[in-house]
Amino acid sequence: MRNTMIGISRKIEYEIRNDFFQHLQTLEQSFYDTNRTGDLMSRATNDLNAVRMVLGPGIMYSFNTVILFGAALYYMIGINPILTALAMAPFPILAFMINRFGAKVHYWFEKIQAQFSTMSARAQENLSGMRIIKSYVREKSEVKQFRKINDEYLRLNQNLIKVWSFFYPTIQFLSSLGFAFVLWYGGRSVINQTITLGDFLAFNMYLLMLLWPIISVGWVVNIFQRGSASMARMNEIFDTRPKINHEGTDPGVTVLSGEIEIRNLTFSYNENQSPILKNISIKIPRGSTAAIIGSTGSGKSTLVNLIPRVYDPPPGTIFIDGIDIRTIPLKILRENIGIVPQETFLFSETIKENIVYGIDSYSDPQLYEAVTISQLRENIESFPKQFDTILGERGINLSGGQKQRAAISRAVIREPKILILDDALSSVDTKTEEEILAGLKNVMKKRTSIIISHRISTIKHADRIYVFDDGEIIEQGTHDELLVNKGFYAGLYEKQLLTEELERA
Repeated sequence: MRNTMIGISRKIEYEIRNDFFQHLQTLEQSFYDTNRTGDLMSRATNDLNAVRMVLGPGIMYSFNTVILFGAALYYMIGINPILTALAMAPFPILAFMINRFGAKVHYWFEKIQAQFSTMSARAQENLSGMRIIKSYVREKSEVKQFRKINDEYLRLNQNLIKVWSFFYPTIQFLSSLGFAFVLWYGGRSVINQTITLGDFLAFNMYLLMLLWPIISVGWVVNIFQRGSASMARMNEIFDTRPKINHEGTDPGVTVLSGEIEIRNLTFSYNENQSPILKNISIKIPRGSTAAIIGSTGSGKSTLVNLIPRVYDPPPGTIFIDGIDIRTIPLKILRENIGIVPQETFLFSETIKENIVYGIDSYSDPQLYEAVTISQLRENIESFPKQFDTILGERGINLSGGQKQRAAISRAVIREPKILILDDALSSVDTKTEEEILAGLKNVMKKRTSIIISHRISTIKHADRIYVFDDGEIIEQGTHDELLVNKGFYAGLYEKQLLTEELERA
């Protein structure tokens, strides 16, 4: 039974963990904006282990208790119903105690798991941000904060232990009362010869067989209450339905050419927030390059995140090839878009695996061309293991500029119909930027491109430039047209020229 039940519980744990991870993959970016990584990891490990304990030992001992209890009770009634009634007399009180203490165990374990999630999240954030912590000399402060969280975790566990330390002896005491009643009445019955000594001994043997099932009831209740609390926490995630899904998409759309049109787009991340984007209308013909420039927080990144449906735009506002993107299958939509985000993320794998991430097959010439365009090839070849160099967490052993160039290589090698560069050259110097833009020039001729930048030197050759301010388009045109208008763009251009002159001086 142990081999079967524990084995099955491990297999179910394996399936639930896979389902949990798979479900996380279906949830949109807004979910991860509001849920901490450490909390999700805690649910996938600590909470899942508590659920497994229910499915394995919990069910096994419950089954064992029911069968053994039922069989022993049957034979005990056969020997002497009165003795059986006396032996079972404490059970109504026992049932009441189990119910009451079970609720307390559930309450405290739920709090413990929530605190464990907080502790895991804090540890994860500290390990990920260790460079910042050391730079600002906050080690002692972070240790103090972690100790405070850990102290609260200890306190909650102690509260649960206090409940358990009273609960377990109480069960033993009540079960022992049954033995006392049997000895008192049974002994008198043997003396009065209303029951034989052999029946009395047999009755006590059956009663002893009930000792472990009665004691294990408390342990099983503890396991079930812990598992119930943990499963409720996991179900919070399982019950979260993806807001961005395949519903309403047209499976007949399999090919995109790349023309983008945005019609009267107004967007906010939630209903209670004022719009981030206000009445945006842009048309980008296939094969042309559009550039977006503007002050920080003007909605530039928000706009380009709506095109691949990282966040969902309102219906009838963004079209590719005249098709509302909400009706294009997500796989087709995202396969045709190569995006280099503001915050570059690299996996703890080799440089090659990071660059070819997201494509099923590639050739060495394609790989070399991608890193040549991004001006990363020379850097890679200077590493001892070149393309097989293992990167640290989040690519920590690369500079900011090298990370951005790796991300550009990753987007270029996919040969997408739409290429989006979201401030993708902010960490490279001007000379390298010019070389990358020269390499990208041929790439962008064949596809629709959107470039976001704070530097006018990056975007001045775009077919059309859109100037954003407070979520609105305040100017648009070519570089020369915008300079003639002498508006926001022209003023920004003059400031950047002056800055460059001062740097040269």
